[in-house]
Amino acid sequence: MSDSSLSQTSPVDIGERLRLARENANITQKHAADAISVARTTLVAIEQGQRRLRIEELQQLAKLYRVSVNAVLRREAVHVDLIPRFRKLVDAKDYAAAAATELLANLARAEVELENLLGVKRARNYPPERPILPGDVRMQAEQDALELRQRLGLGFAPIADIVTLLEMELGIRVYVRRFDGSVSGVFAYDDTLGACMLLNANHPRERRNQTGGHEVGHFVSVRHEPEVLHADEPENSRQERYANAFGRSFLTPAGAIRQKFQEVTAGSTHLTRRHIIVMAHFFGVSREAMVRRLEELGLTKKGTWDWFTANGGITDEQAAQVLGDLRTPDRHKQEADKPTTIRLNLLAAEAYRRELLSEGQLARLLHLDRIELREMLQDIDLQEDEADGAPTLLV
Repeated sequence: MSDSSLSQTSPVDIGERLRLARENANITQKHAADAISVARTTLVAIEQGQRRLRIEELQQLAKLYRVSVNAVLRREAVHVDLIPRFRKLVDAKDYAAAAATELLANLARAEVELENLLGVKRARNYPPERPILPGDVRMQAEQDALELRQRLGLGFAPIADIVTLLEMELGIRVYVRRFDGSVSGVFAYDDTLGACMLLNANHPRERRNQTGGHEVGHFVSVRHEPEVLHADEPENSRQERYANAFGRSFLTPAGAIRQKFQEVTAGSTHLTRRHIIVMAHFFGVSREAMVRRLEELGLTKKGTWDWFTANGGITDEQAAQVLGDLRTPDRHKQEADKPTTIRLNLLAAEAYRRELLSEGQLARLLHLDRIELREMLQDIDLQEDEADGAPTLLV
């Protein structure tokens, strides 16, 4: 790295990037100043762009902060920190929420930086924001959910894969990763990153669908406000009531529920476990969520779920007996067992192939050790070898 490369980048930009890197590394200004043998006031001036950095100082600081010099200098580097936006939401002792938030930030930042390096632009098809209005918040949420369904051409059809729908049709960045079970999901919006969502792979697919529906409601109504959704969180605000109602209406629209309910229960005199299992599977939600929705729509009396619970519940074994081979593998849970996402893997492999990033830079960007990175790159190579002889893509 030459001094000319350093001089081509604005001192203000470099200072801001170094400040973010230092804060992310939890290093004080005094510690950083000592590392390059300057006074703390000099480091402050560097971070404010008032004092130009020498190349050897940049190299020392980059090493201290565990970032690459290229990441500080290149224009494609992403210098967005989502963490401060969550500080009002995340209690200092809520380590699970803090860890989930940091995971989302790391995944989104890495993906955008690789996209920028490769010249890849993710298409966004965001619906307009719908501010929460005075009055019946649940009625508004249902109307907004139906409007989004219409926009996506879903009609009354069930949503088979909400992750793919949000990624491919709306352009939201959705990650399914394993983290503490006390947190169901995280949502954030940034002008650089776009809309980002993290769903918990430790939760069953049906519950993740419900979390995704809830976060879509947050995205539609108040997308500039970040959210950490805790498991079994009470509806203690209009925003939460809206998001919950939106999620129910988006995944289980009233018209579709009524129609399917008539089909499934035709000729029956009682609501059975089999009815619930079939309907919950069809709409991709939990058995409890389905019964609660039926209660809400007046298709069964209030307290029905409590009755089932008091009489042995509706078990996974019973669901297996009813559904048999209809149950499909949970692809997103299987992918979540890998160190990083499939899309990130492909982007990283291409950046490495083009020699845009070194092995060490990629490992730091993806928060992997070098052994994990090499295994990931080898897997990609094997997949490409298997494609030898396949039709070439026309660019």
